[in-house]
Amino acid sequence: MSTRTIETPIGALTLVASADAITAVRFGAQGARDASALLDAAEAQLHEYFARTRRTFDLPLDPRGTAFELRVWAALRTIPYGETRSYGAIAAAIGSPSASRAVGMANHHNPIPIVIPCHRVIGANGTLTGYAGGLETKRRLLDAGLLVQQGEGSVTIENSLESPAILALSRQLLHAPIFPGRESFDK
Repeated sequence: MSTRTIETPIGALTLVASADAITAVRFGAQGARDASALLDAAEAQLHEYFARTRRTFDLPLDPRGTAFELRVWAALRTIPYGETRSYGAIAAAIGSPSASRAVGMANHHNPIPIVIPCHRVIGANGTLTGYAGGLETKRRLLDAGLLVQQGEGSVTIENSLESPAILALSRQLLHAPIFPGRESFDK
């Protein structure tokens, strides 16, 4: 396995590749800078993505998971850039409409976040829910989290920091308790 840590607008990411495919993207610095044409391509595509000049990834991927997780991750790759889906919508898309919690667990186990865009999955009511990189990272990955239109389990993203919707969402995230029912860690 080859690894490479890169700096991005959301912090350090560590890329992991076999000889044939990307196997992981991890949050934080966890490796050296190995020479690899595949890691070169992944690094370039991630930088393009963060620069908003790339909307899809063209990398060979080899995520390891259960058959159910692989189905969920395949469905995640069909969510277009600038859109989101609810956990329930993903469950329905893979033919398991009552498995929204299992979809959440599959997202949690996604070894290749960003490239397999689990950050594009949100709660049924449009709220941002758990993410391995943290909710602030999830918001930033949703192209500044500019949620403006909801319907049929999806949300469209607007590219304006002045949007009333993003200002309201930002206020909601800034004032939401980390642990509902607890105002601080000290209690």
